[in-house]
Amino acid sequence: MASLSLPFETKYLPLKKFFNIYRRSMEETEEFWAEEARQLDWFKTWDKVLEWEPPFARWFVGGQLNASYICVDRHVKTWRRSKVAIYWEGEPGDVRVLSYSTLYSEVNRFASLLRRAGVTKGDRVALYLPMIPELPIFMLACARLGAIHTVIFSGFSAQALADRVNDVQAKLLITADGGFRRGKVVPLKEIADEAVALTPSVEKTIVVKRTGISVSMKPSRDLWLDDLLIKAASFIEPEPVESEHPLYILYTSGTTGKPKGIVQSTGGYLVYNYSTYKWVFDLREESVYWCSADVGWVTGHSSIVYAPLAHGAAIVMYEGAPDYPTIDRWWDIIEKYGVTIFYTSPTAIKMFMRYGEDWLKKHNLSSLELLGSVGEAINPEAWLWFYQNIGGERCPIVDTWWQTETGGIMISPAPGIECVPLKPGSATFPLPGVDAAVVNERGEPVAAEERGLLVIKRPWPGMLLGIYGNPERYKKAYWSTFPGMFYTGDYAVRDRDGYFWILGRADEVLKIAGHRMGTAELEDAAVSYSQVAEAAVVSKSHPVKGESIIVFAIPTEGSAPSVSLKKGLSDHMRRVVGPIATPEEIYFVSKLPKTRSGKIMRRVLKAVANDLPIGDLTTLEDETSVEEIVRSYQELEKEREEKK
Repeated sequence: MASLSLPFETKYLPLKKFFNIYRRSMEETEEFWAEEARQLDWFKTWDKVLEWEPPFARWFVGGQLNASYICVDRHVKTWRRSKVAIYWEGEPGDVRVLSYSTLYSEVNRFASLLRRAGVTKGDRVALYLPMIPELPIFMLACARLGAIHTVIFSGFSAQALADRVNDVQAKLLITADGGFRRGKVVPLKEIADEAVALTPSVEKTIVVKRTGISVSMKPSRDLWLDDLLIKAASFIEPEPVESEHPLYILYTSGTTGKPKGIVQSTGGYLVYNYSTYKWVFDLREESVYWCSADVGWVTGHSSIVYAPLAHGAAIVMYEGAPDYPTIDRWWDIIEKYGVTIFYTSPTAIKMFMRYGEDWLKKHNLSSLELLGSVGEAINPEAWLWFYQNIGGERCPIVDTWWQTETGGIMISPAPGIECVPLKPGSATFPLPGVDAAVVNERGEPVAAEERGLLVIKRPWPGMLLGIYGNPERYKKAYWSTFPGMFYTGDYAVRDRDGYFWILGRADEVLKIAGHRMGTAELEDAAVSYSQVAEAAVVSKSHPVKGESIIVFAIPTEGSAPSVSLKKGLSDHMRRVVGPIATPEEIYFVSKLPKTRSGKIMRRVLKAVANDLPIGDLTTLEDETSVEEIVRSYQELEKEREEKK
C-alpha cells in the first residue's frame, strides 16, 4: 500500500514508537496482523491473511483455532493454572473465586452436558443469564464445541428474548431461576417460559439455580444444570474451527427498528482483541481487571470474557447495581480485590459525581493503575472528576471508542505501546490497523476542527462478518452511505493536533432553526455548569424553529431546583455553545431513565416532551425515573396553563 501521511502535528512526533507501529500497520497491513496472530495458539496456520471482497472480509483464511483453548487450555499448561481467573461477587454479598484450573474444569463439564443435549458445531445456543460465572463458562463451553452463542441481556422482556431466539433459530436456551437486582429477584425462568412459548426452535431449556425461588419446570423440556453436571465428563476435546467460523451472534439494542444480529468471527475477533487490549490496557501478569459492563453487551463479551482471559488476566465480575445496597459498593469491590484496571461508562461516572467525594474517602483505591471509559463520549468535567477522585491524579484514562459492529476498540490512547498526551474528552488516535477519517456528507475529508461523520476506510480483523441471515441489510446499513468506507453512524471532529473527538450518534441530532446540533455537545455544555450533575437533551416540535431544546437535568448534591438555577443553566448554555443553544424548557429530576448498561434512554424523554407513547421499557433500570419525569412534565404544563 502507499506510504501513509499521518495527520499529526510535529510536536507529537517524539512519540516515535506509537506512530511507527501505526504507520507500519497501514503500509504493511497483512504482515503486521500476521505477526499479531502468531501470539495466539493455532491448530493450523492460515493460508492467507486477508480475503477482501468488499464489503465482506475474511481474516486468516484456512487457519484453525478454538476460543476456549486460547482462553483456558493454554493457561493450565503453565504456572497460571493456579492463578485466579475470576473474582465474582453477587449482589447479596456471596463470593466465588475461580482459578484457571477450576475454570478449565467447569468449561469442560459444561461442554460435556451441551454435547449430551445434542449441541454440535454450528448450532446456535441462546444464553439468558444474570451476571454469574455460569455465563462466561457457558460461552466458552459453546466455543469449545464450535457452537455459536447468542447472549441475550437479562433485562430484556419475553418478547425481546423470543425475537432474538427465533431469528437465530436456537435449539437450546440456557437461563436461571432468577437474578438479583437492587435487592429484588428478577424472575428470569418465568420470563423465559413466556418466551419459549413463542419459540418453536427451542428443544430444551437448561436452568441454573441462582436465587432458590420456586419455578415451574416442564418435565419434557426443562433441565436443572446441577442434575446434568452429575454425569458430565471431565474433558471434551476442543473443536478446531475455521478462522471465519462464527464465534457469536450479538444483537444491537433495537431501539430504532428491528434488532440486527451482528455476527463475529473466531480468528479475526480473537486476534484483534488480544492485540488491542495489550495496547490499550497494558495487561500484565499481576493485573486485576474489572470492566463494570454486563456480558449481555459487546463490551462484556470482549472486556470481561475473551480479551482478558486470552491474556490470562484475573478479572472481576459483579452481579448487581452499582450503588446497592450503598453508594460505595463499587469502591468497596475495588479495594477488596485490589483492582488495578477499572473500565466503566461515563454515565456511571456522572452518577457518582452527584454523591460527592465523601463516599470515596472511606476506601483505599491505591491499587488502581489505569482507568477506562466506554459506552459514549465522556465530557471533560466527568473525565477530570474520574482522574482526580478515582485515579488520585496518578492513573491515565483510556477513553475508548468502539461499537458492537467493530468487535473491539478502534480509537483510544495506547499506553501499552507508548503514553500519548491526554486531552480530557478526546479518544486521542486510531489504534494500529484502524484507518479512521472524518468526512462530510459527500464522503470528502473535512478540515481540522470541522465536524463530520466518522468512517473506517479499510477492513480490520475485529470487523463483523455481517448481519445474521441478511447480507443485504449489512451492505445497506454500513457500506451504502459512503461506498468503500464503513459508516459508523457517529459524528466526530479531528482537532489541529490530529486528536479525535467523538460527538455522538448522527441520529441524535437536533435541527434548531436550520442549525444541526448534536445532543452530546449540548449535554456537555449543561453538565459543565457547576450545579448540574447529569443532563439529557432531547428535541420537541416547534412551530417556528422546527425543533426546540428540552433539557432534563439532575442538580448536584446541595443544589435545589429553582427559578434561579434554571436561569443560570440556560444562560450558561448560551455562553458555552451560543444563543442557538438556549433551552426551550428545563426539567429538574432526581434520576434519568437508563438501561441497566447505563445508557440514557433519550427516546423515553423525547416521548414525554412530545406527548407521545413511551413504548417498551423492558431494558429500563428503574421505572420510577419515568414516573418522576412524567409527573414533573405534567406539573410544569399545568403551571403554564394556569398562567395563561
